Amino acid sequence: MRQRVPDGSTTAKSDPPAVEPSVQPSDPPDPALDPVARSGVGVLDKAVAVLDAVAGAPAPCSLGDLVAATGISRATAHRLAVALEAHRLLRRTADGRFALGLRLLALGRAAADDWPLAEAARPALESLRDATGESVQLYVREADHRVCLASLHSGHELRTIVEEGARLPLGRGSAGRLLAGEVPPLGYAASTGERAPGVGSVSAPVVVDGEVVGAVGISGPLGRLGDDPGPRYGPAVLRAARSVAAALTASSRR
Repeated sequence: MRQRVPDGSTTAKSDPPAVEPSVQPSDPPDPALDPVARSGVGVLDKAVAVLDAVAGAPAPCSLGDLVAATGISRATAHRLAVALEAHRLLRRTADGRFALGLRLLALGRAAADDWPLAEAARPALESLRDATGESVQLYVREADHRVCLASLHSGHELRTIVEEGARLPLGRGSAGRLLAGEVPPLGYAASTGERAPGVGSVSAPVVVDGEVVGAVGISGPLGRLGDDPGPRYGPAVLRAARSVAAALTASSRR
């Protein structure tokens, strides 16, 4: 059984407590963590919030779970969940709880086909994980967020895990800063305790034709990465990012 932490990270229940990359209560409010994104189309915002709540839960959700996760009224949450079920974006379990619907599989495959970066990156990401022993992620920018496009988990019992598809704010963590446009002279960025206490990361940009199209990074507990992980991991992460860029360029020419 898997447990999920607030930003989309999970760990096996039998493992020691995972390094939890969540925002602590003492942090200032972050608009990016608002459970209901504000597009100006209220009913759509709330429907997406319901989907996100189900996707982010460790198990199928009761109506009460949806209300607690989204802050939407019980009647509205029920109406939206039933409508999403009708469109096969949600489904009911045997005990009446809500889980993600099978239509999302087709949508996910279609979205993946439009993102050749993930497929091109996988060999380099696997090599980076094997070389460092740490969890590896590939992020792309989406408006004011970064989205995890690919995630490979460390084999260590204590590890950071970010689910593919997780949306995180820009500006926190090494990958977030790179995608926000902060590329340092060394070509890679490092962070310690920036996105969450006890978590470190090192990331490098994926640059194609002079444009940053993504960021490759490793992340893990500071107990292994150390207080200054950049010099130790930066060169390997930078090589991986360049390999991803080369693979993406080659695939686009086929």
